[in-house]
Amino acid sequence: MSLFGRLKYRKPYVPVHKRQRVEQAQRQTPSAKLHDSQFVGKLDHDLGIFEHILGGNADLLIRRFQIQLRKRKIYCGLVYLDGSSSKTELNQVLRALMLDIDISTQTKNSLEEIVVDQCLPYVDVDMKYSVTDAANWLLSGNSLLFLDGVAKCIGLSTQAFKERAVAEPETEQVIQGSREGFIESIGTNISLLRKRMRTGNMHVELTQIGEQTATNVVYCYIEGIANEDLVREVRGRLERVETDALYGAGYLEQFIEDNHYSPFPQIQNTERPDKAVAAMLEGRVVILVDGTPFALIVPAVFSQFYQTSEDYDTRFLMASMIRGIRLVALIFSLVFPSLYVSLISFNPEMIPTKFAVAVAGGRAGVPFPSIAEIFGLELIMEILREATIRLPQQIGGALSIVGVLVIGQAAVQAGFVSPITVVIVALTTIGSFATPAYNAAIALRMLRFPLMILAGMFGLYGVMVGLILIANHLNSLESFGVPYLSPVVPGDRYGLRDTIVRMPVWSMKRRPKQLQTNNPQRVRTGEDIQGPKGRPLSETTGVRRVRRGSGRETQRD
Repeated sequence: MSLFGRLKYRKPYVPVHKRQRVEQAQRQTPSAKLHDSQFVGKLDHDLGIFEHILGGNADLLIRRFQIQLRKRKIYCGLVYLDGSSSKTELNQVLRALMLDIDISTQTKNSLEEIVVDQCLPYVDVDMKYSVTDAANWLLSGNSLLFLDGVAKCIGLSTQAFKERAVAEPETEQVIQGSREGFIESIGTNISLLRKRMRTGNMHVELTQIGEQTATNVVYCYIEGIANEDLVREVRGRLERVETDALYGAGYLEQFIEDNHYSPFPQIQNTERPDKAVAAMLEGRVVILVDGTPFALIVPAVFSQFYQTSEDYDTRFLMASMIRGIRLVALIFSLVFPSLYVSLISFNPEMIPTKFAVAVAGGRAGVPFPSIAEIFGLELIMEILREATIRLPQQIGGALSIVGVLVIGQAAVQAGFVSPITVVIVALTTIGSFATPAYNAAIALRMLRFPLMILAGMFGLYGVMVGLILIANHLNSLESFGVPYLSPVVPGDRYGLRDTIVRMPVWSMKRRPKQLQTNNPQRVRTGEDIQGPKGRPLSETTGVRRVRRGSGRETQRD
């Protein structure tokens, strides 16, 4: 093509500033258009805002009707989302406005005040002055009522989202304790907390996160117990989260945690309301996310992840023993495979002779070194565990039995692994199941593999170096300014009463020192609880014998 031809088909020149405005207008999202729109008081214009911006949605419905008020007709419009609002409540609104109006002719209130005060039999009614607030209210499942001549709208709470009933927690099994668990509705979850916390000091503050989803997030704390700096820090971290969507509590946890590269969780999650209430009573803050049946508890320390709520529902001797067993199982699942590899490969002289002969006989004919043998078997166990979780419950149970019994037995008979290796892996897996917190158990399972590699390369020295690195990392972690290993490091004699062992509840008088609560006193029962107890039914009664007739009978005084 000639130069003239190229000039002929060239697009006309547009200044840079005009091109930028055009491109910005083309990229303008419906949310941006909502910010630019305003109510003017004309029914067709105000309804047209939602018809223009949200009219492409099949579930957006607009019901136009008219009411008779002060001897004149008022044209109205009811905007709602099909399936998100209750049609029963919407029909009640229409009936109240179209049929049951009883207006005093002496009132001097405005039109919208008359409708709200005398026509709508609803508790949750709110005036919406901006288009953005009205759109957020509508997209939350509520409805909007527009009146011709009024430059605002009336928000009606008519949500009808389907939600499951309160049921027993599935991730935290209960033996002795409450059977109620959180659900996906944030309002129901707050009510479960209020049910157990009957005090006006419990504060619930709301914020929204997500430019597209506008997910409701609340954080709860007890004023007078929780530290003000902690509450301020939680509020600041939530306000700094900027994202398009917030999918759940686990998604939010990754935004607000202290160390993003640590395998250990720094925020505790729970499905149990009683556990969340107990955390607030200690001075912690509980975060609830709409659409998630889990609550986040901040700050969190390492000792919380092997404790359960049932520890406080049983007597302290049994609770301390069970807690110690969990801690032993936790350490056992972390270091047992690496200890086995280091002793077999580098330090067999540390094994008793009879046991060493039995291990050597079992490993006879195995073509792989101990590190490859146990590493491969642990990897297979993790694959089976993941497959069991993801499959349906009916199939998952059968797969776990087939994987553990059939595959393990076949591997031993084929000579790929030794019987002692299967025993070690099985004990390690059982030990990891004893950790109550799922996210903490995953961290220990992940750290098991680097420890095995260090044991295969350097023996016991590698295991010790790995454990020192893990301990150093734990000592450097913080959760919202609280040391992760507290109350062990730094030490707190009152906090140690509820760490490795659980002392009697009447002796744990103070809240955790590391939380720096405003009211450290928790239990006010004095030491006289251990004093002498009354024995109302232990008094001995006199017995005298009487002779009646020829036989003897016993009579009690």
